[in-house]
Amino acid sequence: MIGRIAGRIEYKGDDHVLIDVRGVGYIVYCSDRVLATLPAPGEAAALYTDLLVREDLLQLFGFPTLVEKEWHRLLTSVQGIGAKASLAILGTLGPDGVSRAIALGDVNAIKAAKGIGPKTAQRVVIELKDKAPAVMAMGTGTVTLPDDVPDDVPDEVIEGAPAPARKPAPRKPAPSASAQAEALSALGNLGYAPADAAGAVAQAAQDAPEAGLNDLIRAALKLLAPKT
Repeated sequence: MIGRIAGRIEYKGDDHVLIDVRGVGYIVYCSDRVLATLPAPGEAAALYTDLLVREDLLQLFGFPTLVEKEWHRLLTSVQGIGAKASLAILGTLGPDGVSRAIALGDVNAIKAAKGIGPKTAQRVVIELKDKAPAVMAMGTGTVTLPDDVPDDVPDEVIEGAPAPARKPAPRKPAPSASAQAEALSALGNLGYAPADAAGAVAQAAQDAPEAGLNDLIRAALKLLAPKT
């Protein structure tokens, strides 16, 4: 299983990018949002990947974080959601937006993605709502590379292989992602059910996108408090 690609971008297409890894070019399909964040041809890039295997087809799909990759895997497990539809949802909402939409049962947010009808959107929310807490708890996990990659950059494409220490890339994950993951863990330690905690954290993050960890926990606790 090819789980990670690290190398130089040769070119960027409308829906894919070609990454050269020690002379081997990998075509990786990405959402519009991810393509827009990738550097220009000739520069270094790294993506987590998911490999689609069919009798007559092999395709790689790329994601900047493990959270986004996991949402892709879960989305494509839903009937009626193929790789193209999954990328449309992730491209429209981003991984944090998908987490919030599913945790809150927001069918309209899922339906906003191109090609996703109301019935399919409802199926996504129903089938994945119980899985949202586990994905939200993953935090960020962005792939980073130094600005300059030597010609002998190792092709560490096996998932789970240890990556060497690298300089932080200029692209940063959403500032609230780690706080949401920690808040979810804290609420779980307090005994709240994962689905309830995920919904409260998602709502609190939506109401105050720049909230820090403590504020996020306080807001979520208020939402979880019994209504009088």
